[in-house]
Amino acid sequence: MKKLLLATAVMALTSGAALAQQTVRMGTEGAYPPFNFINDAGQVDGFEREMGDELCKRAGLTCEWVTTDWDSIIPNLQSGNYDTIIAGMSITEEREKVLDFTQNYIPPATSAYAALSADADVAGGVVAAQVGTIQAGHVAETGATLLEFATPDETVAAVRNGEADAVFADKDYLVPVVEESNGEFSWAGEEVQLGGGVGMGLRESDTELKEKFNTAIQSMKDDGTLNEMIKKWFGAEAVVF
Repeated sequence: MKKLLLATAVMALTSGAALAQQTVRMGTEGAYPPFNFINDAGQVDGFEREMGDELCKRAGLTCEWVTTDWDSIIPNLQSGNYDTIIAGMSITEEREKVLDFTQNYIPPATSAYAALSADADVAGGVVAAQVGTIQAGHVAETGATLLEFATPDETVAAVRNGEADAVFADKDYLVPVVEESNGEFSWAGEEVQLGGGVGMGLRESDTELKEKFNTAIQSMKDDGTLNEMIKKWFGAEAVVF
């Protein structure tokens, strides 16, 4: 009887551990629409929320959403505050030195300049970009003066208030800024291709979790679901797989 009770207890503990392992904390910024943002109900919303929930469903995982500031998003992953980064993060060689990426779920996309004038000096003027982004890195390598901000909204505000001549960011982020500005903003300079697309960031030790998400992402590519979501959130002209 004691052996039976012991075996039952072990099974219960094992089962509980298995269930616990099925909960994955999804780290995002919540401030980069349409990739991710906080809706009126105070919940994480956007393309990555819808896609992430579908990935979790296909991978048999229960996912919880956690928000964090962009400038601490990689350290917080490494510290164990969440298990993935799903926050419009482009795959770059520099980032791959400190974390792993899944395959991309957004193809290599275009970065662009937006300004109050189409002839703004993006080559030698002051250009705003979000800190820690590939766009900030690109501006730093040009002749422009880089002005970094913690959030993308602040980069746009810097152009409005005259601190910067232009903002440089993912074109997908800037499209609504330009289109909904009633002519205040316009495109400036040349578009630039950066990075290897957007993927999920994970700790290098989480190989099994990476494989689960890779399989789920590939299944969404194969059945067309991912392309449908990209067009839903980024428009019919968005680059798809």
